[in-house]
Amino acid sequence: MDTSREILQFLHYNPLSSREEIANGIKFEGGDTTFKRVVASLVQSGDVFVKGKARATRYELSPQAHLLMPLNLETYFEKDVDERQIQTSFNFELIKEQLPKLTIFTPDESEHLKDLQMIFRKHLAEMSENEYRKEMERLGIDLSWKSSQIEGNTYSLLETERLLRESKTASGKTKEEAVMLLNHKDALRFILDNPDYLKRLSISNIEDIHTLLTKDLSVDRGIRHRRVGITGTNYHPLDNEFQIREALRDTCTLVNGKGDVFEKALLTLVLLSYIQAFSDGNKRTARITSNAILIANGYCPLSFRSVDSIDYKKAMLIFYEQNNLYAFKQIFIQQFEFAVKEYF
Repeated sequence: MDTSREILQFLHYNPLSSREEIANGIKFEGGDTTFKRVVASLVQSGDVFVKGKARATRYELSPQAHLLMPLNLETYFEKDVDERQIQTSFNFELIKEQLPKLTIFTPDESEHLKDLQMIFRKHLAEMSENEYRKEMERLGIDLSWKSSQIEGNTYSLLETERLLRESKTASGKTKEEAVMLLNHKDALRFILDNPDYLKRLSISNIEDIHTLLTKDLSVDRGIRHRRVGITGTNYHPLDNEFQIREALRDTCTLVNGKGDVFEKALLTLVLLSYIQAFSDGNKRTARITSNAILIANGYCPLSFRSVDSIDYKKAMLIFYEQNNLYAFKQIFIQQFEFAVKEYF
């Protein structure tokens, strides 16, 4: 790990530290002049803010660095859930104040994503409507399988394909597992039949997709009005229905106000999971709603097929607990690249 990254990680957990405290904390072995130069570079780039003067000078992360700096997931999750230093409650400033000012993708990342999108559009122009539908069906099967697997569904990809194409259930599986997969198929068909549905994000749109995904499952309809817990974390989502609706409205305003479609899709993906507006089915709703935004804008949707379910959950947990977007952003970029190359 380079010195700059070590400094950022130290300040993430130790805000308002002196230069000496930072150097000791990361066990810097170089000279003082070199260390000063690295710190000054981080201040100039906007990743670190300076507080105070002379001996009272202290350093802290900028909101941008806090949200986007790389964190070491391996080291982070070595600590038990009760030992991790986290933000346990919902961050009200995140959606209203911090994310609107943030450019999520670096220039290089944006260029890479745009290049991939151009490849997708080129291939799309060469496809017939029937060929496009077939590719979307294949992507939809993979998405239904992976999205359900992340939620604990035990159907294999081959069993999922048989269920969705031939309506044949797998032996030894529960009825609920089959229903979850079939609901994904229905939700995706609805989006393809109504491609402009998510041109603008709204609470009613989100609720509609949630309803499709939880049909015939033991899940309450509509915005929850009681507390919900999340396995594996001490982060506690909002438990007040009014505040949940307000957070959803703010999310819709944020997403609709973004000009970059990739930012719209990524923010929808993480924030609907973070808010946990429903008693269950939140991450499924986030994945399908995010894809609906991509489709509505003529962008390649994601199947998430190649992502490891544990890596996905860890990236989500670190966003819940630290409001850090870096790991999930990498997953999004990798899955967009995979989708363009695999399906189209």
